[in-house]
Amino acid sequence: MITKHSVMAVVLAAGKGTRMKSELPKVMCLANGRPLLQYVIDALRAAGIHRIVNVVGYRADDVKAGFADQPGIEFALQSEQLGTGHAVMMCREQLSTHHGPVVIVAGDSPMLQTSSIQKLLAEFDTASPACVLGTLVHPDPTGLGRIIRDSAGKFLKIVEQRDANTDELAVREVNMSTYVFDAQALLASLDHLTANNQQREYYITDLPAILLAQGADVRALPVLDPIEALSVNTVDQLAQVEAALNSRSEHSK
Repeated sequence: MITKHSVMAVVLAAGKGTRMKSELPKVMCLANGRPLLQYVIDALRAAGIHRIVNVVGYRADDVKAGFADQPGIEFALQSEQLGTGHAVMMCREQLSTHHGPVVIVAGDSPMLQTSSIQKLLAEFDTASPACVLGTLVHPDPTGLGRIIRDSAGKFLKIVEQRDANTDELAVREVNMSTYVFDAQALLASLDHLTANNQQREYYITDLPAILLAQGADVRALPVLDPIEALSVNTVDQLAQVEAALNSRSEHSK
């Protein structure tokens, strides 16, 4: 079985959050008095993960100051934001010495559920794939990357909304930026990641398809809770998260 000593997490926490109407790094914006990033870290710790690398960028020193005194917290600097895949590239040093699963999540997802991480790690422990994606069947998938499967139900690729055809747009299973990778397989796939897109950025969403092309086992597991679709990009979404956190607190009493 996987133990807390064999799992590492990477949290993507470099963004500015231009739509938050705040000078703070997005992950340092407060929800019910606590930084968004703290909720993510707490969920990972509750899943038994005690080595957590935070990829920081915009006002990196502020994020470091807020979390540097917490045990098991490390940082990797993404001085220029060139996409989510580029953020993972900034962790090469930490990844190079790690053998086992790496959980990758977004730092602006305070509704991340410990149970979801545990389910993904259990799948990794059982099947030893190169990658497991945590997915969600969403009633309204508009704007989200679709999970495309073959006729046998096996994962094929992630297709972003802007690139999807009519059939793909009808798919309701979506990618939620929650992954478990084998560390060494992840490193190998990063070597093949390119920025051949309009934004000229490197995207983590391309990595599963790269691994598949290399003959690796990649799985998509629809185990995420609908509440995990609540990420924070705007002030309105922050208010929704605060309401959801209050509701969860009331139910736990």
